[in-house]
Amino acid sequence: MTQRSMIPPAKPIIGDDEREAVDRVMRSGMIAQGPEVATFEKEFADQMVGGRVCVAVNSGTSGQHLGLIAAGIGEGDEVIVPSFTFAATANSVALTGATPVFADISRDTFNLDPVSVAAAVTERTAGIMPVHLYGHPADMDALGEVADRAGAQIFEDAAQAHGAQYNGQPVGSFGTFGMFSLYPTKNMTSGEGGMVACADEEMARSMRLLRNQGMEKQYANEVVGFNNRMTDIHAAIGRVQLTKVGAWTEQRRANAAFLDANLSGVVTPPVRDNATHVYHQYTIRVDGATGEQRDRFMQALKEEHQVGCGVYYPIPNHELISLARFAPDHELTETAKAAREVISLPVHPSLTPEDLERIVEAVNTVAKAGA
Repeated sequence: MTQRSMIPPAKPIIGDDEREAVDRVMRSGMIAQGPEVATFEKEFADQMVGGRVCVAVNSGTSGQHLGLIAAGIGEGDEVIVPSFTFAATANSVALTGATPVFADISRDTFNLDPVSVAAAVTERTAGIMPVHLYGHPADMDALGEVADRAGAQIFEDAAQAHGAQYNGQPVGSFGTFGMFSLYPTKNMTSGEGGMVACADEEMARSMRLLRNQGMEKQYANEVVGFNNRMTDIHAAIGRVQLTKVGAWTEQRRANAAFLDANLSGVVTPPVRDNATHVYHQYTIRVDGATGEQRDRFMQALKEEHQVGCGVYYPIPNHELISLARFAPDHELTETAKAAREVISLPVHPSLTPEDLERIVEAVNTVAKAGA
């Protein structure tokens, strides 16, 4: 019997248009930050965040780090973050000298639970950083109310949520800043990079200084800064991807709808009525599973059915060696459950109808067998 090829869990789409854009920049001789970056910033602002001024950087993590510094976050401050996310969220806070404070998540959306956030507020709380995890927007109304009561800023980690909306408003346009990652596996990419949507021009100017050694004019350093610039090569790729991400997102949503309608024996990801989910990941739960049972389920999908999948994230941030010193003194119940129950299935726009049928058959078969 012929071995079926593995369905990849993610698949960056880079085509001739992106290659031609890179060649155009290479021929121009303007390779470092230049006109392509400026144009990309404007186009991203207009398409993704309702015209908010945007600043491009060399990675999403850089954008988050610089955004916090530009917002005045530093030693003595606390920023409330989820533990169920990639470590870059808490890392960016810790790198400023501030303290990441971990709160629990809501079961349905995997996003920060406003009740848990409110309980974590102290007199040192300077910010709340929701992550629009997997592409589903966080509860910005409730989190905004908590922030207002605490006198805290909102910083959005929209690394996985390009084009997601909450009550018809694009993510990245709610807080002091919103950070988008442009890493290769994200819904759109620039090869590597990040984009920060800023609340006002003052914030954007601080970002521009910080990304470029503290300079707007050459050798006229105003602050101690970093070298976190995006190149014109990366911006050229991003500009092309920006013309395609809308159609790719609709395909992701269509793929998710097919999985919603046909999967059984697992908990499919719910979507709140006021939310537009962009499905960076399609994350199911093996309800009630231990971590070992979930891992066996995933192993069966890969080895018996050649369906690629992943766990995002098996170790909560507050349990990582690097961040354990910030661990809460209370249990994050839903975080712990999610870390042992979740599996992310392929949902990317390169999936064929046959791929989707195989994914459904595999999940339903493994679930029924009780792997």
